[in-house]
Amino acid sequence: MNTRLLLVGCGKMGSAMLEGWLARGLQASNVFIVEQTETAEKLEAQYGINGVPDIDHIREDFIPQVVLFAVKPQVLPDLIDSYKPLVRAETVFLSVAAGKTIDFFTSHLGEHARIVRAMPNTPAAVSRGMTVMCPTENVSIAQRDMCQTLLEAVGMVSWIEDESLMDAVTGLSGSGPAYIFHLVEAMAQAGEAAGLPADQAMTLARQTVVGAGFLLDASEESAATLRENVTSPGGTTAAALNVLMDPKTGLPELMTRAVAAARDRSKELAG
Repeated sequence: MNTRLLLVGCGKMGSAMLEGWLARGLQASNVFIVEQTETAEKLEAQYGINGVPDIDHIREDFIPQVVLFAVKPQVLPDLIDSYKPLVRAETVFLSVAAGKTIDFFTSHLGEHARIVRAMPNTPAAVSRGMTVMCPTENVSIAQRDMCQTLLEAVGMVSWIEDESLMDAVTGLSGSGPAYIFHLVEAMAQAGEAAGLPADQAMTLARQTVVGAGFLLDASEESAATLRENVTSPGGTTAAALNVLMDPKTGLPELMTRAVAAARDRSKELAG
């Protein structure tokens, strides 16, 4: 964690990553953060990190190995061009800005820029995220390793080489937390319909999903095996699964359509 890092934007995602890096031993002196003056001053006071309002205030002798864009996607077009002077072989540009393609970055930074596009999801805020990354061909193995180490501070990392798969990634893991949250809502509503008080139904639904997630994470068994372990032949769980696993109306068919809809919308938004 001795990477020389320039973090552009330190909102919820940027802050979560920063805390993870510092906990893993990243040297504060190796980090510059570009943020609004008030925020930059707070970060500098809290962590001893160099906070600056824009790229022009970075020390001239500071050559970042990684420039990480963690700003909102709609902000990026207004500031990306100012980072073109940092393009060099030893610098990789890592973006967690949703929907901004590699072509967007090369159109502003040039074809020689080394770029990694990353898609994290919201559990990264509690260091339980799933991030998928896609590099340009000129990104070195060492630079891939640096990017992976940085994003592993907020969860698990996976790589793809075909950027077109990012739309499927968005549909599955990017939007996926919302599906789980809605599942909790639906379970609570079902519990209430079955006679439970609303507050108790929500408590049971939340903790059941949280507990099942922890069990899945802690177990070496597959999700299918864990499901089977809970299911007694002819029992109550089997009766429920007969509904949920119906090939025409069940959860697999519904989830396939949901992920496809998110993937297709991602393609539309990318233009």
